[in-house]
Amino acid sequence: MNYETTVTRNDDVLTVERPSRRRAFIIAAVVAALALLAFVLFGRGGGEEATPATATAPGAAPKEGGRPGAQPRVTVIVPGRQSVARQISSTGTLAARRELPVGVVGEGGVVTRVFVEAGDWVRQGQVLASVDRQVQAQQSDALDAQVGVARADARLAQQELDRSQQLVGRGFISQADVDRRTATRDAANARVRVAEAQARENRARIGRLDIRAPAAGLVLTRGVEPGQVIGAGSGVLFRIARGGEMELRAQLAEGDLAGLSVGQSATVTPVGRSESFEGQIWQLAPVIDPTSRQGIARIALSYDPALRPGGFASAIIQGGGVTAPLLPESAVLSDTEGNYVYIIDGDNKAQRRAVTIGGVSDRGITITSGLNGQERVVQSAGPFLTPGQTVNPVRAAAR
Repeated sequence: MNYETTVTRNDDVLTVERPSRRRAFIIAAVVAALALLAFVLFGRGGGEEATPATATAPGAAPKEGGRPGAQPRVTVIVPGRQSVARQISSTGTLAARRELPVGVVGEGGVVTRVFVEAGDWVRQGQVLASVDRQVQAQQSDALDAQVGVARADARLAQQELDRSQQLVGRGFISQADVDRRTATRDAANARVRVAEAQARENRARIGRLDIRAPAAGLVLTRGVEPGQVIGAGSGVLFRIARGGEMELRAQLAEGDLAGLSVGQSATVTPVGRSESFEGQIWQLAPVIDPTSRQGIARIALSYDPALRPGGFASAIIQGGGVTAPLLPESAVLSDTEGNYVYIIDGDNKAQRRAVTIGGVSDRGITITSGLNGQERVVQSAGPFLTPGQTVNPVRAAAR
């Protein structure tokens, strides 16, 4: 195509005139852009007023005249009723089942030797520590000598009485003399018995200078050293666990304690240990602490080095079986009003249901009241539901 270009010069200014068809193309493009802009801005003005699209929340009721919202799919379970072993969890302190404090029995003195250490096993009557007895030994010798003197006097009195009885028949002495010698003999025998009793008493005092074990068991603590002066006010020198028997003094709520009985089994796990120990309840507290509203269940345990008195331990007490619904932990919710679940009624609407929780185990949570086991219970979506919300329930697959 041929285009004409006109170039003119006016006062040394060069003017170039563009081709006329190019100008027409530019004008047409501008007009088209303006038309498109007018359509975007004003094209909907003659119709019905537009409203922005509104997302309907899952399960929300559709607005009047609007499009119905999609109902959320929730997984539900029908728990039924199962036989569940009732378990009660508790914590407490380990202690000797029968702790025997051992102190000074006699008059005391200076400790000469200590024969045991904490952790040693001892038998009944075994000497744990001895006390210096030099003074008591001298007293014992003196009393033994007095016994000898008394016995000699008694023999002499007996001999004189025998001679008097031989002479009384011949008339050399009177019967009154015989009676006096009889009384003298009896008094001498009495003095022998008194001296012997004093000697035995002294030997017993010497024996009590030894600190002895009152029963066989495990020495828990030792509180005396050689050279220490001990007496009646010295307090406890040794502590012994009789027979090495231990126990856990488990703290339990008043309600849990009421459902237990002597003989029920328990599993005890000391803090910091992976192994557990089997025991059984041998005593239940007859009183409840009025401040904490708790009582103590004493769980008897056999001796093991891992069971250290004073340590902390947890316990799971087997409280017998119960038939009740069993739910996964995800199905049970809690707020200021208590524990609850969501159930789906016949109209597929979510309803809140208050429940009472029993034991918690690896299998789930036992529901003691609030459910009969035939309801459709929301398995895990409860936190996202509201009472009365319509849902699309899907039965959970059997496991």
